[in-house]
Amino acid sequence: MLANLEHVAHDLAEAVHRAGGRAFLVGGSVRDKLLGLTPKDADVEVFGLDGEVVESLVSEFGSVHLIGKQFAVLHVSTPHGALEVSLPRRESKTGPGHKGFLVDADPHMKPAEAARRRDFTVNAMMEDPLTGEVIDPFEGKKDLERGCLRHVSDAFSEDPLRVLRASRFAARFGWSLARETSALCRTLDLSELPRERLESEWKDILLHGRFPGRGLLAMEQTGALAFFPELAALRNVPQDPVWHPEGDVLHHTALCLDAAVSLREEMADPWAEMLAVLCHDLGKAVETNFERARWRSAAHDTSGVSLTRSLLARITAQEELVVKVGALVREHLRPSQLWFVKDDVSDSAIRRLAIRVDIPALIRVAWADAAGRTMPHPKDWEVGQWLLSRAADLGVKDSAPQPFLRGKDALELGMKPGKKIGVLLEQAFELQLDGELENRDAALQWLSGRFPGGPG
Repeated sequence: MLANLEHVAHDLAEAVHRAGGRAFLVGGSVRDKLLGLTPKDADVEVFGLDGEVVESLVSEFGSVHLIGKQFAVLHVSTPHGALEVSLPRRESKTGPGHKGFLVDADPHMKPAEAARRRDFTVNAMMEDPLTGEVIDPFEGKKDLERGCLRHVSDAFSEDPLRVLRASRFAARFGWSLARETSALCRTLDLSELPRERLESEWKDILLHGRFPGRGLLAMEQTGALAFFPELAALRNVPQDPVWHPEGDVLHHTALCLDAAVSLREEMADPWAEMLAVLCHDLGKAVETNFERARWRSAAHDTSGVSLTRSLLARITAQEELVVKVGALVREHLRPSQLWFVKDDVSDSAIRRLAIRVDIPALIRVAWADAAGRTMPHPKDWEVGQWLLSRAADLGVKDSAPQPFLRGKDALELGMKPGKKIGVLLEQAFELQLDGELENRDAALQWLSGRFPGGPG
Protein backbone atom coordinates (compact mmCIF):
# COMPACT_ATOMS: atom_id res chain seq x y z
CA MET A 1 0.00 0.00 0.00
CA LEU A 2 1.12 3.60 -0.27
CA ALA A 3 3.40 4.59 2.60
CA ASN A 4 0.92 7.10 4.06
CA LEU A 5 -1.90 4.56 3.98
CA GLU A 6 0.37 2.07 5.75
CA HIS A 7 0.86 4.67 8.48
CA VAL A 8 -2.92 5.04 8.77
CA ALA A 9 -3.25 1.26 9.22
CA HIS A 10 -0.50 1.37 11.86
CA ASP A 11 -2.19 4.21 13.74
CA LEU A 12 -5.53 2.41 13.57
CA ALA A 13 -3.92 -0.73 14.97
CA GLU A 14 -2.54 1.32 17.84
CA ALA A 15 -5.99 2.75 18.57
CA VAL A 16 -7.47 -0.75 18.51
CA HIS A 17 -4.73 -1.98 20.85
CA ARG A 18 -5.42 0.82 23.33
CA ALA A 19 -9.09 -0.14 23.28
CA GLY A 20 -8.23 -3.74 24.15
CA GLY A 21 -8.40 -5.34 20.71
CA ARG A 22 -5.98 -6.37 18.00
CA ALA A 23 -5.92 -5.35 14.33
CA PHE A 24 -4.38 -7.23 11.43
CA LEU A 25 -3.71 -6.40 7.84
CA VAL A 26 -5.32 -9.21 5.86
CA GLY A 27 -5.67 -10.53 2.33
CA GLY A 28 -4.02 -9.07 -0.73
CA SER A 29 -1.99 -6.39 1.00
CA VAL A 30 -0.10 -9.01 3.03
CA ARG A 31 0.41 -11.19 -0.02
CA ASP A 32 1.68 -8.34 -2.17
CA LYS A 33 4.11 -7.09 0.48
CA LEU A 34 5.62 -10.57 0.74
CA LEU A 35 5.96 -10.59 -3.06
CA GLY A 36 7.86 -7.30 -2.91
CA LEU A 37 4.99 -5.44 -4.57
CA THR A 38 3.38 -2.20 -3.46
CA PRO A 39 -0.19 -2.91 -2.36
CA LYS A 40 -2.74 -0.43 -3.71
CA ASP A 41 -5.10 -0.64 -0.75
CA ALA A 42 -5.40 -2.11 2.72
CA ASP A 43 -7.90 -4.40 4.44
CA VAL A 44 -7.86 -4.47 8.23
CA GLU A 45 -9.60 -7.04 10.43
CA VAL A 46 -10.22 -6.12 14.05
CA PHE A 47 -10.44 -8.78 16.78
CA GLY A 48 -11.71 -8.43 20.33
CA LEU A 49 -13.92 -5.32 19.93
CA ASP A 50 -17.64 -5.03 19.25
CA GLY A 51 -18.85 -3.41 16.05
CA GLU A 52 -20.03 -0.17 17.67
CA VAL A 53 -16.61 0.34 19.26
CA VAL A 54 -14.83 -0.34 15.97
CA GLU A 55 -17.05 2.09 14.11
CA SER A 56 -16.37 4.79 16.68
CA LEU A 57 -12.59 4.20 16.44
CA VAL A 58 -12.35 4.24 12.67
CA SER A 59 -14.50 7.39 12.40
CA GLU A 60 -11.49 9.28 13.77
CA PHE A 61 -9.50 8.38 10.65
CA GLY A 62 -11.98 9.42 7.93
CA SER A 63 -15.54 9.20 6.70
CA VAL A 64 -17.13 5.81 7.30
CA HIS A 65 -19.58 3.95 5.09
CA LEU A 66 -21.14 0.66 6.15
CA ILE A 67 -20.94 -1.85 3.29
CA GLY A 68 -21.46 -5.08 5.21
CA LYS A 69 -24.15 -6.51 7.43
CA GLN A 70 -24.07 -6.30 11.21
CA PHE A 71 -21.03 -3.98 11.15
CA ALA A 72 -19.03 -6.70 9.42
CA VAL A 73 -17.36 -4.36 6.90
CA LEU A 74 -16.69 -0.61 7.08
CA HIS A 75 -15.29 1.46 4.22
CA VAL A 76 -13.10 4.27 5.55
CA SER A 77 -12.10 7.12 3.24
CA THR A 78 -8.96 8.79 4.52
CA PRO A 79 -6.89 11.64 3.02
CA HIS A 80 -4.31 9.00 2.06
CA GLY A 81 -6.61 6.39 0.51
CA ALA A 82 -9.33 3.93 1.41
CA LEU A 83 -9.29 1.28 4.12
CA GLU A 84 -11.74 -1.55 4.53
CA VAL A 85 -12.13 -2.42 8.18
CA SER A 86 -14.02 -5.56 9.12
CA LEU A 87 -14.81 -7.78 12.06
CA PRO A 88 -13.94 -11.47 11.87
CA ARG A 89 -17.02 -13.24 10.58
CA ARG A 90 -18.56 -16.48 9.48
CA GLU A 91 -20.35 -16.77 6.16
CA SER A 92 -23.09 -19.36 5.69
CA LYS A 93 -24.48 -20.24 2.28
CA THR A 94 -28.21 -19.40 2.15
CA GLY A 95 -29.01 -19.24 -1.56
CA PRO A 96 -27.63 -19.26 -5.08
CA GLY A 97 -25.05 -16.82 -6.36
CA HIS A 98 -22.05 -15.16 -4.81
CA LYS A 99 -24.33 -12.93 -2.71
CA GLY A 100 -26.37 -15.75 -1.18
CA PHE A 101 -24.63 -15.70 2.22
CA LEU A 102 -25.59 -15.01 5.80
CA VAL A 103 -22.83 -12.99 7.48
CA ASP A 104 -22.33 -13.48 11.20
CA ALA A 105 -19.76 -11.13 12.74
CA ASP A 106 -17.96 -12.51 15.80
CA PRO A 107 -15.23 -10.26 17.25
CA HIS A 108 -14.09 -13.04 19.55
CA MET A 109 -13.13 -15.54 16.84
CA LYS A 110 -9.54 -16.71 16.71
CA PRO A 111 -7.48 -15.42 13.74
CA ALA A 112 -6.97 -18.92 12.31
CA GLU A 113 -10.70 -19.58 12.40
CA ALA A 114 -11.47 -16.26 10.73
CA ALA A 115 -8.95 -17.01 7.98
CA ARG A 116 -10.80 -20.18 7.00
CA ARG A 117 -13.35 -18.17 5.00
CA ARG A 118 -10.60 -16.87 2.66
CA ASP A 119 -10.37 -18.31 -0.82
CA PHE A 120 -6.68 -19.25 -1.26
CA THR A 121 -3.92 -19.88 1.24
CA VAL A 122 -1.87 -17.01 -0.21
CA ASN A 123 -4.74 -14.68 0.72
CA ALA A 124 -5.29 -16.13 4.21
CA MET A 125 -2.22 -14.60 5.86
CA MET A 126 -2.43 -11.78 8.42
CA GLU A 127 0.14 -9.21 9.49
CA ASP A 128 0.18 -7.27 12.75
CA PRO A 129 1.08 -3.68 11.73
CA LEU A 130 2.52 -3.00 15.17
CA THR A 131 4.94 -5.93 15.36
CA GLY A 132 5.29 -7.15 11.77
CA GLU A 133 4.25 -10.63 12.89
CA VAL A 134 2.68 -12.68 10.09
CA ILE A 135 0.10 -15.26 11.07
CA ASP A 136 0.00 -17.99 8.44
CA PRO A 137 -2.33 -20.80 9.58
CA PHE A 138 -2.56 -22.49 6.15
CA GLU A 139 1.06 -22.24 4.95
CA GLY A 140 0.35 -19.48 2.47
CA LYS A 141 4.01 -18.44 2.43
CA LYS A 142 5.05 -21.82 1.09
CA ASP A 143 2.42 -21.68 -1.63
CA LEU A 144 3.52 -18.14 -2.42
CA GLU A 145 7.08 -19.34 -2.90
CA ARG A 146 5.87 -22.18 -5.12
CA GLY A 147 3.53 -19.95 -7.09
CA CYS A 148 0.65 -22.23 -6.21
CA LEU A 149 -3.04 -21.45 -5.73
CA ARG A 150 -4.52 -23.79 -3.13
CA HIS A 151 -7.96 -23.40 -1.57
CA VAL A 152 -8.15 -22.92 2.19
CA SER A 153 -11.13 -25.16 2.95
CA ASP A 154 -14.20 -26.79 1.44
CA ALA A 155 -16.01 -23.50 2.09
CA PHE A 156 -14.35 -22.41 -1.15
CA SER A 157 -17.11 -24.24 -3.05
CA GLU A 158 -19.83 -22.02 -1.57
CA ASP A 159 -18.88 -19.18 -3.94
CA PRO A 160 -18.53 -20.24 -7.60
CA LEU A 161 -17.07 -16.83 -8.46
CA ARG A 162 -13.85 -18.09 -6.88
CA VAL A 163 -13.31 -20.32 -9.90
CA LEU A 164 -12.88 -17.21 -12.03
CA ARG A 165 -10.76 -15.58 -9.33
CA ALA A 166 -8.37 -18.50 -9.71
CA SER A 167 -8.03 -17.60 -13.38
CA ARG A 168 -7.57 -13.95 -12.44
CA PHE A 169 -4.67 -14.79 -10.11
CA ALA A 170 -3.16 -17.10 -12.71
CA ALA A 171 -3.33 -14.22 -15.19
CA ARG A 172 -1.93 -11.67 -12.76
CA PHE A 173 0.95 -13.67 -11.31
CA GLY A 174 1.42 -16.61 -13.66
CA TRP A 175 0.63 -19.04 -10.83
CA SER A 176 -0.48 -22.64 -11.23
CA LEU A 177 -3.36 -24.34 -9.44
CA ALA A 178 -3.04 -27.14 -6.94
CA ARG A 179 -4.47 -30.37 -8.29
CA GLU A 180 -7.04 -30.67 -5.51
CA THR A 181 -8.15 -27.06 -6.06
CA SER A 182 -8.66 -27.64 -9.79
CA ALA A 183 -10.66 -30.76 -8.97
CA LEU A 184 -12.88 -28.85 -6.55
CA CYS A 185 -13.40 -26.06 -9.08
CA ARG A 186 -14.64 -28.56 -11.65
CA THR A 187 -17.55 -29.47 -9.35
CA LEU A 188 -18.90 -25.90 -9.17
CA ASP A 189 -21.69 -24.39 -11.25
CA LEU A 190 -20.91 -20.99 -12.73
CA SER A 191 -24.29 -20.65 -14.42
CA GLU A 192 -25.74 -18.89 -11.37
CA LEU A 193 -23.25 -15.99 -11.69
CA PRO A 194 -24.71 -12.75 -13.09
CA ARG A 195 -23.30 -11.33 -16.30
CA GLU A 196 -21.88 -8.23 -14.63
CA ARG A 197 -19.71 -10.38 -12.35
CA LEU A 198 -18.45 -12.41 -15.30
CA GLU A 199 -17.63 -9.18 -17.10
CA SER A 200 -15.73 -7.86 -14.10
CA GLU A 201 -13.58 -10.99 -13.82
CA TRP A 202 -12.88 -11.08 -17.57
CA LYS A 203 -11.84 -7.44 -17.42
CA ASP A 204 -9.41 -8.20 -14.60
CA ILE A 205 -7.94 -11.08 -16.59
CA LEU A 206 -7.62 -9.29 -19.92
CA LEU A 207 -6.85 -5.74 -18.80
CA HIS A 208 -4.71 -6.25 -15.71
CA GLY A 209 -3.19 -9.72 -15.98
CA ARG A 210 0.44 -9.98 -17.01
CA PHE A 211 -0.34 -13.44 -18.37
CA PRO A 212 -3.96 -13.40 -19.56
CA GLY A 213 -3.28 -16.50 -21.64
CA ARG A 214 -2.49 -18.41 -18.47
CA GLY A 215 -5.79 -17.18 -17.09
CA LEU A 216 -7.53 -18.68 -20.12
CA LEU A 217 -5.72 -21.99 -19.67
CA ALA A 218 -6.60 -21.94 -15.96
CA MET A 219 -10.25 -21.80 -17.00
CA GLU A 220 -9.63 -24.91 -19.04
CA GLN A 221 -7.99 -26.58 -16.05
CA THR A 222 -10.83 -25.69 -13.65
CA GLY A 223 -13.62 -26.58 -16.05
CA ALA A 224 -14.79 -22.96 -16.29
CA LEU A 225 -14.56 -23.05 -20.09
CA ALA A 226 -17.59 -25.33 -20.11
CA PHE A 227 -19.61 -22.19 -19.37
CA PHE A 228 -18.04 -20.41 -22.37
CA PRO A 229 -18.60 -23.11 -25.03
CA GLU A 230 -17.29 -20.99 -27.90
CA LEU A 231 -13.89 -21.00 -26.21
CA ALA A 232 -14.13 -24.60 -25.03
CA ALA A 233 -14.65 -25.64 -28.66
CA LEU A 234 -11.10 -24.49 -29.47
CA ARG A 235 -9.65 -27.32 -27.39
CA ASN A 236 -7.93 -29.90 -29.62
CA VAL A 237 -8.75 -28.04 -32.84
CA PRO A 238 -5.61 -28.72 -34.93
CA GLN A 239 -3.59 -26.20 -36.92
CA ASP A 240 -1.02 -26.47 -39.68
CA PRO A 241 2.24 -27.09 -37.76
CA VAL A 242 4.22 -25.10 -40.33
CA TRP A 243 2.38 -21.92 -39.36
CA HIS A 244 1.36 -22.93 -35.85
CA PRO A 245 3.94 -25.11 -34.11
CA GLU A 246 2.43 -24.15 -30.74
CA GLY A 247 -0.37 -26.71 -31.03
CA ASP A 248 -4.14 -26.41 -30.94
CA VAL A 249 -6.20 -23.24 -31.29
CA LEU A 250 -6.81 -22.86 -27.55
CA HIS A 251 -3.08 -22.74 -26.82
CA HIS A 252 -2.53 -20.42 -29.77
CA THR A 253 -5.18 -18.07 -28.37
CA ALA A 254 -3.49 -18.13 -24.95
CA LEU A 255 -0.14 -17.21 -26.51
CA CYS A 256 -1.80 -14.43 -28.51
CA LEU A 257 -3.27 -12.95 -25.32
CA ASP A 258 0.10 -13.02 -23.58
CA ALA A 259 1.73 -11.38 -26.61
CA ALA A 260 -0.95 -8.67 -26.73
CA VAL A 261 0.02 -7.52 -23.22
CA SER A 262 3.09 -5.82 -24.71
CA LEU A 263 0.76 -3.60 -26.79
CA ARG A 264 -1.91 -3.01 -24.16
CA GLU A 265 -0.74 0.47 -23.21
CA GLU A 266 -0.92 1.50 -26.89
CA MET A 267 -4.49 0.30 -27.31
CA ALA A 268 -7.13 2.98 -27.82
CA ASP A 269 -9.79 0.64 -26.39
CA PRO A 270 -7.96 -2.16 -24.52
CA TRP A 271 -11.19 -3.94 -23.52
CA ALA A 272 -12.38 -4.23 -27.12
CA GLU A 273 -8.97 -5.12 -28.54
CA MET A 274 -8.15 -7.77 -25.92
CA LEU A 275 -11.59 -9.31 -26.45
CA ALA A 276 -10.86 -9.36 -30.18
CA VAL A 277 -7.61 -11.23 -29.53
CA LEU A 278 -9.55 -13.66 -27.34
CA CYS A 279 -12.19 -14.21 -30.04
CA HIS A 280 -10.20 -13.89 -33.27
CA ASP A 281 -10.01 -17.62 -34.04
CA LEU A 282 -13.38 -18.80 -32.69
CA GLY A 283 -14.38 -19.61 -36.23
CA LYS A 284 -11.68 -22.29 -36.52
CA ALA A 285 -13.81 -24.56 -34.33
CA VAL A 286 -16.34 -24.85 -37.17
CA GLU A 287 -14.17 -24.25 -40.25
CA THR A 288 -11.10 -26.46 -39.72
CA ASN A 289 -10.74 -29.33 -42.17
CA PHE A 290 -7.88 -31.49 -43.46
CA GLU A 291 -7.62 -30.69 -47.15
CA ARG A 292 -4.83 -31.15 -49.67
CA ALA A 293 -2.48 -32.66 -47.08
CA ARG A 294 -2.78 -29.87 -44.49
CA TRP A 295 -5.14 -28.41 -41.91
CA ARG A 296 -7.06 -25.45 -43.30
CA SER A 297 -9.57 -23.04 -41.77
CA ALA A 298 -11.02 -21.13 -44.70
CA ALA A 299 -13.58 -18.46 -43.79
CA HIS A 300 -12.87 -18.76 -40.07
CA ASP A 301 -12.62 -14.97 -39.92
CA THR A 302 -16.20 -14.41 -41.06
CA SER A 303 -17.60 -17.48 -39.28
CA GLY A 304 -16.07 -16.20 -36.07
CA VAL A 305 -18.31 -13.12 -35.97
CA SER A 306 -21.50 -14.93 -34.94
CA LEU A 307 -19.57 -17.01 -32.40
CA THR A 308 -18.06 -13.80 -31.02
CA ARG A 309 -21.52 -12.33 -30.57
CA SER A 310 -22.67 -15.51 -28.82
CA LEU A 311 -19.72 -15.51 -26.42
CA LEU A 312 -19.90 -11.81 -25.64
CA ALA A 313 -23.63 -12.04 -24.92
CA ARG A 314 -22.63 -13.96 -21.77
CA ILE A 315 -20.08 -11.35 -20.75
CA THR A 316 -21.45 -7.91 -21.63
CA ALA A 317 -24.64 -6.04 -22.52
CA GLN A 318 -22.77 -3.36 -24.49
CA GLU A 319 -23.89 -3.74 -28.10
CA GLU A 320 -21.44 -1.09 -29.36
CA LEU A 321 -18.59 -3.11 -27.87
CA VAL A 322 -19.86 -6.31 -29.48
CA VAL A 323 -20.00 -4.62 -32.89
CA LYS A 324 -16.46 -3.28 -32.51
CA VAL A 325 -15.04 -6.64 -31.44
CA GLY A 326 -16.92 -8.41 -34.22
CA ALA A 327 -15.41 -6.09 -36.83
CA LEU A 328 -11.89 -6.76 -35.56
CA VAL A 329 -12.53 -10.51 -35.65
CA ARG A 330 -13.96 -10.35 -39.17
CA GLU A 331 -10.99 -8.36 -40.49
CA HIS A 332 -8.13 -9.88 -38.48
CA LEU A 333 -6.61 -11.62 -41.52
CA ARG A 334 -6.86 -8.56 -43.75
CA PRO A 335 -3.46 -6.96 -43.02
CA SER A 336 -1.57 -10.07 -44.13
CA GLN A 337 -3.92 -10.68 -47.05
CA LEU A 338 -3.36 -7.16 -48.34
CA TRP A 339 0.39 -7.41 -47.78
CA PHE A 340 0.68 -10.48 -49.97
CA VAL A 341 -0.73 -8.48 -52.91
CA LYS A 342 0.49 -5.06 -51.78
CA ASP A 343 1.58 -3.93 -55.23
CA ASP A 344 -1.99 -4.34 -56.45
CA VAL A 345 -3.85 -2.91 -53.44
CA SER A 346 -5.80 0.19 -54.42
CA ASP A 347 -6.29 3.29 -52.33
CA SER A 348 -9.99 2.47 -52.43
CA ALA A 349 -9.38 -0.84 -50.62
CA ILE A 350 -7.56 0.94 -47.79
CA ARG A 351 -10.24 3.61 -47.49
CA ARG A 352 -13.00 1.01 -47.38
CA LEU A 353 -11.13 -0.99 -44.77
CA ALA A 354 -10.94 2.14 -42.59
CA ILE A 355 -14.74 2.41 -42.78
CA ARG A 356 -15.19 -1.15 -41.54
CA VAL A 357 -12.64 -1.13 -38.75
CA ASP A 358 -10.13 0.99 -36.83
CA ILE A 359 -6.88 0.28 -38.69
CA PRO A 360 -4.34 0.73 -35.83
CA ALA A 361 -6.48 -1.50 -33.58
CA LEU A 362 -6.74 -4.07 -36.37
CA ILE A 363 -2.97 -4.12 -36.80
CA ARG A 364 -2.47 -4.70 -33.07
CA VAL A 365 -4.91 -7.63 -33.10
CA ALA A 366 -3.31 -9.06 -36.25
CA TRP A 367 0.17 -8.66 -34.71
CA ALA A 368 -0.94 -10.56 -31.60
CA ASP A 369 -2.28 -13.30 -33.88
CA ALA A 370 1.08 -13.53 -35.64
CA ALA A 371 2.98 -13.41 -32.34
CA GLY A 372 0.85 -16.11 -30.70
CA ARG A 373 3.17 -19.00 -31.33
CA THR A 374 6.38 -20.44 -29.99
CA MET A 375 8.68 -18.36 -32.22
CA PRO A 376 9.72 -14.74 -31.58
CA HIS A 377 7.94 -12.07 -33.58
CA PRO A 378 9.30 -8.58 -34.34
CA LYS A 379 7.45 -5.60 -32.85
CA ASP A 380 8.18 -3.58 -36.00
CA TRP A 381 6.12 -5.99 -38.08
CA GLU A 382 6.59 -5.14 -41.73
CA VAL A 383 2.99 -5.96 -42.59
CA GLY A 384 1.66 -3.56 -39.98
CA GLN A 385 4.14 -0.81 -40.82
CA TRP A 386 3.17 -0.97 -44.48
CA LEU A 387 -0.58 -0.81 -43.77
CA LEU A 388 -0.17 2.04 -41.27
CA SER A 389 1.89 3.98 -43.81
CA ARG A 390 -0.69 3.50 -46.54
CA ALA A 391 -3.50 4.54 -44.21
CA ALA A 392 -1.59 7.61 -43.05
CA ASP A 393 -0.88 8.71 -46.63
CA LEU A 394 -4.61 8.53 -47.36
CA GLY A 395 -5.58 10.33 -44.14
CA VAL A 396 -7.49 7.35 -42.74
CA LYS A 397 -5.04 6.04 -40.14
CA ASP A 398 -6.78 7.65 -37.20
CA SER A 399 -10.35 7.90 -38.47
CA ALA A 400 -12.61 6.61 -41.21
CA PRO A 401 -13.07 8.77 -44.31
CA GLN A 402 -15.98 11.19 -44.03
CA PRO A 403 -18.23 12.06 -47.00
CA PHE A 404 -17.46 15.33 -48.73
CA LEU A 405 -21.18 15.91 -49.24
CA ARG A 406 -24.17 16.14 -46.92
CA GLY A 407 -27.86 16.40 -47.54
CA LYS A 408 -27.86 20.15 -46.96
CA ASP A 409 -25.44 20.58 -49.87
CA ALA A 410 -28.06 19.18 -52.23
CA LEU A 411 -30.79 21.35 -50.70
CA GLU A 412 -28.66 24.48 -51.04
CA LEU A 413 -28.17 23.66 -54.73
CA GLY A 414 -31.94 23.68 -55.18
CA MET A 415 -32.77 19.98 -55.08
CA LYS A 416 -36.10 18.99 -53.57
CA PRO A 417 -36.09 16.69 -50.52
CA GLY A 418 -36.52 13.03 -51.41
CA LYS A 419 -34.91 9.67 -51.94
CA LYS A 420 -32.92 10.94 -54.91
CA ILE A 421 -30.71 12.98 -52.61
CA GLY A 422 -29.76 9.88 -50.64
CA VAL A 423 -28.98 7.93 -53.80
CA LEU A 424 -26.77 10.73 -55.12
CA LEU A 425 -24.92 11.08 -51.82
CA GLU A 426 -24.18 7.34 -51.81
CA GLN A 427 -22.89 7.55 -55.39
CA ALA A 428 -20.72 10.53 -54.51
CA PHE A 429 -19.23 8.75 -51.52
CA GLU A 430 -18.42 5.68 -53.63
CA LEU A 431 -16.64 7.93 -56.14
CA GLN A 432 -14.83 9.62 -53.26
CA LEU A 433 -13.62 6.27 -51.91
CA ASP A 434 -12.47 5.30 -55.40
CA GLY A 435 -10.47 8.50 -55.66
CA GLU A 436 -12.52 9.95 -58.51
CA LEU A 437 -13.70 12.87 -56.38
CA GLU A 438 -10.57 14.24 -54.73
CA ASN A 439 -12.01 17.04 -52.61
CA ARG A 440 -15.20 18.78 -51.57
CA ASP A 441 -15.12 21.27 -54.46
CA ALA A 442 -14.97 18.44 -56.98
CA ALA A 443 -17.83 16.68 -55.19
CA LEU A 444 -19.99 19.81 -55.22
CA GLN A 445 -19.29 20.27 -58.91
CA TRP A 446 -20.29 16.66 -59.56
CA LEU A 447 -23.48 17.04 -57.54
CA SER A 448 -24.53 20.26 -59.24
CA GLY A 449 -24.52 18.48 -62.57
CA ARG A 450 -26.82 15.70 -61.41
CA PHE A 451 -30.19 17.53 -61.47
CA PRO A 452 -32.13 19.78 -63.88
CA GLY A 453 -30.90 23.34 -63.79
CA GLY A 454 -27.43 22.39 -62.60
CA PRO A 455 -24.37 22.95 -64.81
CA GLY A 456 -24.00 20.20 -67.38
